[in-house]
Amino acid sequence: MSLPAPTPVPELLPLLRADLSAAGFTVDGLVAHLGPMVSSALGREQLLPAERATRTDGSPAAALVRLFTLGVEVPFDVVDAALPQLGADGLGSLGLAERTGAGVRATCDLRPYGDEGHVWWVASDLSTTTRSKPLPPDHVLGIGGASVTLASWTPRPLVRRALDLGVGAGVQALHLAGHAEQVVATDLSARALDYARFNSALAQQEWDLRLGDMFDPVTGERFDLVVSNPPYVITPRRARVPVYEYRDAGRAGDVVVEDLVRGVGDILEPGGIAHFIGNWEIHAETTWRDRWRGWLQGTGLDAFVVQRGTQDPAEYAETWARDGGHLPGSWVHDELYAAWLEDFAERHVDGIGFGVVTLQRPRAPREPFVDLIEVRGPVHAPTGPAVLAGMASRAWLAEHDDDDVLDVAWRCAPDVTIESHSLPGDVDPQVILARQGGGLGLTQQLDTVGAALVSVCDGQLTARVALNAIGALLGGEDPTSGAMPMLRDLIARGFLRRRS
Repeated sequence: MSLPAPTPVPELLPLLRADLSAAGFTVDGLVAHLGPMVSSALGREQLLPAERATRTDGSPAAALVRLFTLGVEVPFDVVDAALPQLGADGLGSLGLAERTGAGVRATCDLRPYGDEGHVWWVASDLSTTTRSKPLPPDHVLGIGGASVTLASWTPRPLVRRALDLGVGAGVQALHLAGHAEQVVATDLSARALDYARFNSALAQQEWDLRLGDMFDPVTGERFDLVVSNPPYVITPRRARVPVYEYRDAGRAGDVVVEDLVRGVGDILEPGGIAHFIGNWEIHAETTWRDRWRGWLQGTGLDAFVVQRGTQDPAEYAETWARDGGHLPGSWVHDELYAAWLEDFAERHVDGIGFGVVTLQRPRAPREPFVDLIEVRGPVHAPTGPAVLAGMASRAWLAEHDDDDVLDVAWRCAPDVTIESHSLPGDVDPQVILARQGGGLGLTQQLDTVGAALVSVCDGQLTARVALNAIGALLGGEDPTSGAMPMLRDLIARGFLRRRS
């Protein structure tokens, strides 16, 4: 049975914020106190280095790490000293901890979080690393790899109304409040909304919280930005298989992502953006791009989908059969593993893709653009600015013909470098690459005309004039027509920009 979510007692929250800040229980404070090695281990859910580092450390920060991050019992007087304004009893009144004789034990996870300009704390249920039993079905996740990835990749224009679809503990809503006049947050889990209510109050933010599945709580409404970390895990519908609210949408296969794609356009304002992460199936004799083109057909939405990686059915089963605290060799783990393999085999699933999705409702009727790419390597964080700029560039290209493109004086982005690769003795390079140093870190192969064009794009000459000059220098036919697909790709993916 799950413990109740914490209660946002208004008069106690300022005391908690003040004590946590004074103790250095912040992202930067803990990195400075624990050191990069211990902090990195905690980020990987490895607790032993932090346990060793805080075992004899009498500081307030160490006491709070042991209490909330490691989940161990801490003496009452030590907690009282670490939180001099709130006190250990105040933690109990907020529902964050309970007294156990002479000690105090956390009843939930409380972790520091933030971005470039904010310091926050996020309460959630205790993780599998600090509890002896598997997770209950209504477990509420806190800060994890998926939520951090989504937050980093989210484009952040200033908007009037934003929606966090599947708010969970509220990680995405915390960010949205910084650039949206109104934040609406929904979830099908009542416990998740309770945690979100506490975290919004702790952050001194106001969210319009609503209970319900998918688009039901916002039927008939429109938003400028929709962000979602949905329950996208592809879970087999089998007897004796645990179902978790935070990951299982109760739909077969990857239908939850398909439903999101097909339905989100109805709640987007013209020019509105939807941004989410997800998993998708790759069926026998098809590609992941085939699946996405099928989903997008008829939606009228612009689409930029980045596949970050793939897993085969066994890898996927191994990842999620362990999730929730089920150890290999236990009947639940083995039942889950077998159920996944059977389900994928029955439906001819060869692989599972995962990545980041950005959709946009065009401002005016036109043919939508669809860009489906793979980016497997590291990206520059935050990635959201590059995503937003890319959506704007692709929309501009969709609204302008080739003559318009040629009449712009493009400039090469400052993070772009050119690489030439030659075999020993060759006069001319075999391969020419344009490479981004920031953003998505994309690489574009160029021909001789493309390399020359990129080298002269300084915002002074139009593309038409530059290509005519390049053609004259090369002594061949006018390269303009043949260069258009490459020019459009360079613009769409941020190698070339319009002069500001």
